[in-house]
Amino acid sequence: MQHWLFKSEPETFSIDDLSKRPKQTEHWDGVRNYQARNMLRDAIKKGDQGFFYHSSCEIPGIVGIFEVVKEGYGDHSALDPESTYFDPESTSANPRWYMVDIKLVKKFPRIITLQEIKQHPKLSEMLITRKGNRLSITPVTTKEWQTILHLAENNKA
Repeated sequence: MQHWLFKSEPETFSIDDLSKRPKQTEHWDGVRNYQARNMLRDAIKKGDQGFFYHSSCEIPGIVGIFEVVKEGYGDHSALDPESTYFDPESTSANPRWYMVDIKLVKKFPRIITLQEIKQHPKLSEMLITRKGNRLSITPVTTKEWQTILHLAENNKA
């Protein structure tokens, strides 16, 4: 099993939105970066887990855990001319963009803030801390995963 961090703006799609979906499951669509697309298509597998990260908000940070329940498949929003994610070069037979389905595992009792992550010595190499990192999906090492879980379980900064 691999671990990931998926970023979403909570005004667009939050962990609370995921918790309200049928079976607390939803597709992760709208990724329009080739590096992140390649991870969705090739690397992210059913059973992998990830951190749900709220970005571009007052207090950015990790808010919970999800599990991948369906591996990469063509992103249907690329086929919809009414969607902001429409891509006329993408077809159902030859999709340019991919998505996965995720299921909520757990919402944390508090946000593990970006500031807290940046200040933690075991998380200093985490990709989310790198200046200029704009990827919406990044891999998480086992050490980083366990450190974040420890912070969440101890429920204190």
